[in-house]
Amino acid sequence: MQIIKVINNNVISSEDDKGKEIVVMGKGIGFGKKAGEEIEETKIEKVFSLPDESTSQFMQVVKDMSYEYIRTAELVIAYARETLGYHLSKNIYVTLTDHLGYAIERKRQGIVVANELSWEMKKFYNAEFQVGLKALDIVKQELDVELPEDEAGFIAMHLVNAQMGGQMNQSRNMPAMIKDILNIVRYTFQVELDEKSLSYERFVTHLRFFVQRVISREDSERNDEEFDQLIADRFPRSYECAQKIKSYMKKKLDYEVSDVEISYLAVHIHRVIHSMNK
Repeated sequence: MQIIKVINNNVISSEDDKGKEIVVMGKGIGFGKKAGEEIEETKIEKVFSLPDESTSQFMQVVKDMSYEYIRTAELVIAYARETLGYHLSKNIYVTLTDHLGYAIERKRQGIVVANELSWEMKKFYNAEFQVGLKALDIVKQELDVELPEDEAGFIAMHLVNAQMGGQMNQSRNMPAMIKDILNIVRYTFQVELDEKSLSYERFVTHLRFFVQRVISREDSERNDEEFDQLIADRFPRSYECAQKIKSYMKKKLDYEVSDVEISYLAVHIHRVIHSMNK
């Protein structure tokens, strides 16, 4: 194989026998090399292809990244593929490698980013969350960096998104549905949400998983009338808004969203609206 492009000392691009661009990784595989030269096959550790639109993104992500970070991300992805037993979109190489790189650097700089959705991930996506916990062990073993448990939730989110990209045909409807839900919130409260705020970002993240759970019919079946009534009494406008969203989902998917799911949604609606009034 010939080198098409040298990304850094440890990552290069080449072409397979069908002329499709591939990513080739290995310690020192690109050191001192130029396009057109033969690849030293003894240094090849990993070869994979990505969708055309993702290849350049991956190259950009790893361009200035330590090989140890890249290799650690690959170990996590390999473990996830083996453990979860379902298809993961190849975009996971872009998203998870990028995330782990930043997470490790944040830890080394003493910066802590809380994940308020960890409980949701542990509750609704426990298999992915457990992989996230194992990923923390891999990072500790490979890099001697101890990431906080909240990172397991972030890693689980990336795995869920990658799973949706590979399996859920209806996932293409999610952006429009999320947009509609946000508009219901806007119209109910007659507000313009601050799309640059952290609270908005958290709310949209919740909506992504909310919609996925409903589409895949995996929303909580637990009944807790006392909890539902508590939320309805404490956050009446947010609960009313959540009920409108429930009606919307019924029309869109011909599916009745569970009451407890609507109650949790009302809590998140209250949070994003309340944050605007601070």
